[in-house]
Parts: sequence; C-alpha cells; structure tokens
Amino acid sequence: MNVYRSNKHIYAQIIDDVAGVTLASASTKNKSLKGKIKRGGNKEAAATVGEAIARAALNVGIKCVSFDRGPYKYHGRCKALAEAARKAGLAF
Repeated sequence: MNVYRSNKHIYAQIIDDVAGVTLASASTKNKSLKGKIKRGGNKEAAATVGEAIARAALNVGIKCVSFDRGPYKYHGRCKALAEAARKAGLAF
C-alpha cells in the first residue's frame, strides 16, 4: 500500500508491482467519502481513508499488504491511516 499526502488530502493505493496495476485505492477526494469527511488534511480523514482502503482491498480479496509510507514519518496522518486499516482487517 502506497501512501501520499498533501496539505489538503491523503491518498492510499494498493498496487501490484509486477503487473503495474492498481488493485484498490481510496482518498479524501472520493465521492463516497465526501459526506463523512469535513476536512481532508487531518487525522480523522486519514482514519476514514484507512478504513475505506481496507474495505476495498478485502472486497478484491487482498488481506495482506506491505505499507510504503514513502518519505513521510510514521506519525500523525500516516499512522492514523495505517492503524485504521489494520483495525478494519488489513494485515501489514
């Protein structure tokens, strides 16, 4: 699972590196999450995206992923996203 964050939004993708295909994705810009998120750049929004990416992954049949936070520290929004995804059933 790759994570990208900006000041206003956070994005998560599950990518098959061998095939180069995105298997599941979620972000604060998704229309289905717009009503649940008041502001996209906070920990609550990141947790909502974490739950959404876990649901999307489990619907596709993915239960275990590697967490690639890129240049971001495992703190704040990245940590909230990861913990929410784990709580929703995704294993890292």
